[in-house]
Amino acid sequence: MSNILDAASKVRWDRATAAKRAVFLAAAAYGVKTLYPIICKQLCKDKDPGNNRRFSKTENGSTCVVKSQIDATHKKTSPGVNAEFFKQILELAKILFPKLVSRELGLLSLHSVALISRTFLSIYVASLDGKIVKTIVEKKPKSFILQLIKWLLIAIPATFVNSAIRYLECKLALAFRTRLVNHAYRTYFTDQTYYKVSNMDGRLANPDQSLTEDVMMFSQSVAHLYSNLTKPILDVMLTSYTLIQTARSRGANATGPTLLAGLVVFATAKVLRACSPKFGKLVAEEAHRKGYLRYVHSRIIANAEEIAFYRGHKVEMRQLQKCYRALADQMNMILSKRLWYIMIEQFLMKSQTLMAKTHQFCKVVYSVTVSVFLCDLTLSSGICLCLFVHPLETADGQTQVLVSERTEAFTTARNLLASGADAIERIMSSYKEVTELAGYTARVHNMFVVFEDVQRGIYKRSSLSATTGGEKKSKPEMHIDGPLEIRGEVIDVDNGIVCENVPIITPNGDVVVSSLNFKVEEGMHLLITGPNGCGKSSLFRILSGLWPVYSGRLHKPSPQHMFYIPQRPYMSMGSLRDQVIYPDSVEDMAARGLSDKDLEAILDIVNLNHIVTREGGWNTELDWKDVLSGGEKQRMGMARMFYHMPKYALLDECTSAVSIDVEGKIFQAAKDAGISLLSITHRPSLWKYHTNLLQFDGEGGWRFEQLDTATRLSLTEEKQRLEAQLAGIPEMQHRLNELCKILGDDSVLKTAAE
Repeated sequence: MSNILDAASKVRWDRATAAKRAVFLAAAAYGVKTLYPIICKQLCKDKDPGNNRRFSKTENGSTCVVKSQIDATHKKTSPGVNAEFFKQILELAKILFPKLVSRELGLLSLHSVALISRTFLSIYVASLDGKIVKTIVEKKPKSFILQLIKWLLIAIPATFVNSAIRYLECKLALAFRTRLVNHAYRTYFTDQTYYKVSNMDGRLANPDQSLTEDVMMFSQSVAHLYSNLTKPILDVMLTSYTLIQTARSRGANATGPTLLAGLVVFATAKVLRACSPKFGKLVAEEAHRKGYLRYVHSRIIANAEEIAFYRGHKVEMRQLQKCYRALADQMNMILSKRLWYIMIEQFLMKSQTLMAKTHQFCKVVYSVTVSVFLCDLTLSSGICLCLFVHPLETADGQTQVLVSERTEAFTTARNLLASGADAIERIMSSYKEVTELAGYTARVHNMFVVFEDVQRGIYKRSSLSATTGGEKKSKPEMHIDGPLEIRGEVIDVDNGIVCENVPIITPNGDVVVSSLNFKVEEGMHLLITGPNGCGKSSLFRILSGLWPVYSGRLHKPSPQHMFYIPQRPYMSMGSLRDQVIYPDSVEDMAARGLSDKDLEAILDIVNLNHIVTREGGWNTELDWKDVLSGGEKQRMGMARMFYHMPKYALLDECTSAVSIDVEGKIFQAAKDAGISLLSITHRPSLWKYHTNLLQFDGEGGWRFEQLDTATRLSLTEEKQRLEAQLAGIPEMQHRLNELCKILGDDSVLKTAAE
């Protein structure tokens, strides 16, 4: 004890030293206090079983279900660096490299050659630096100039290789994106997948985000990560091999330092993985919120006129601000998590680099004592500045040779050590990029999975809520919970439409009509009526193939013999001619044997021939959605029917903005052309153009019968007359109550006080 006190009494600290150590201890204590909870939280996060909280959240206009009900699904879809991630990467790789000999594989090979060349150039430059220092120590100006010329010349291919690496990385990312986009577009526009993904399935909230932003980020991340991992791995392997061979050539044993360096790298990787946040999940959520913000913007653009009429800009602005705040909060959370992770990462990387350099330094110490080596190092450092001015005087030429060789070996090893340590740091730092790639991979892979499922008739509605289920409790038989099985049969025939026990079921599982039976023969014209939400338009979706036939049997013509015209016709991008012949092209029109004269005759039927002159001819390209009025757009839709001349036309309130006289002319022309009409309309003036009636009652019932236009019109007139007479009764009764109250009298017709 006395010895300890005596030693402590001899220690003398001045104020500066004491202040420095106090600051260091305070910083260390603060770091431990801050990092310890974070590290413990990350280590214990996977062991926390308490995750059964219930919550309700509204997102994209739908209410999410209880968390405990979707917890298992959430665990499966949470992106991360695991077996599922590697499985998804392999499946996407089959799309990126469809065959052994492909453009993408060629670019990848060139990129790999450029990366390998860069590594060998780094080793050669390190060796060249050692030779330059050796010529300085040996006082050989000619050799020095020769090595310097080599060093300058090697810069030419080195700069070209560096530029080629960046160029090939961008080309590879573009090639990957092109391959994915082409495959995605082919799948997206096959079997009306683009409609079914948005209306029949609920797993992709924003397909446009997945097709553009997610595919781009995935392609860039894959190409960048390949470049960021391949070169450092090659650097570590080749520089380690070169250093070990150099050490062995000098008689040193490099096994111990190599094993210790490997142990340090392994321990650092384990700590970083334990402390790493789930960047894949965070990045995937950020992409989802970006997509929703873009969706809200596009929604405002598409409905700008309606919003302006309602003066709803404040509501829309609040909605946009809310979406942006959600995105900003997610990005701030990612930045805060990156702050602490990068701080821990950099601390471990610098410590690891220092230890790696220290232990690798042992390889170049060979069998020389530390004192001799340091003397040689000091001597060689001074030589670099004054060699050619002050010649080095040595008593023994052998000593000079030994010094120059050691200086060369040290310079070469130092450059290789720096390159190797930097490569290890880049490899360790790439884990964060790999986790982010996992997020992009999950979103792109999920997009293709949804596309394939939809094409096979597998639909999953993720937006079904407990609220919706509660609303259907009064009619449990009118709603189907769980996945819907497609057991119906669709048979293409030449003529006629026959429904045999076909139900009308919405994508949400609501049964509108349990069983529908009717037959439309050639030459019949069917009028479809009923209240809103009774299944009129839903029947058209089934006939057009947009909705599946869940049971029963449906006989119908092939899609090219049926033409659907909605209430708001779609105006495509292109010329005026393209609007009439949509979805045909000019080449398809020529193949039909039609010319612009035929199109003028079609426009004359629908009273639109004046717009050819008004808009500047058939080749004029405008934004037809805004140029044409509502009635003109509806007549343009009817013009398309006369161009395609289908056997059956499905008309869904498609002339509601057209005058009655023009409307009658169009319907009569369609009948004269031999087109069978299936019309949804509320105008009694159109009843005379139909032969049969399909009437829905809105409660799941229906009636199919022959249409007696005269009887139906008389009944309609009587109904309207009664409605007009009864419309004034509430006002008259209210006035009677007021008079009784003023006069203080009573009346047998007086109702209870309001």
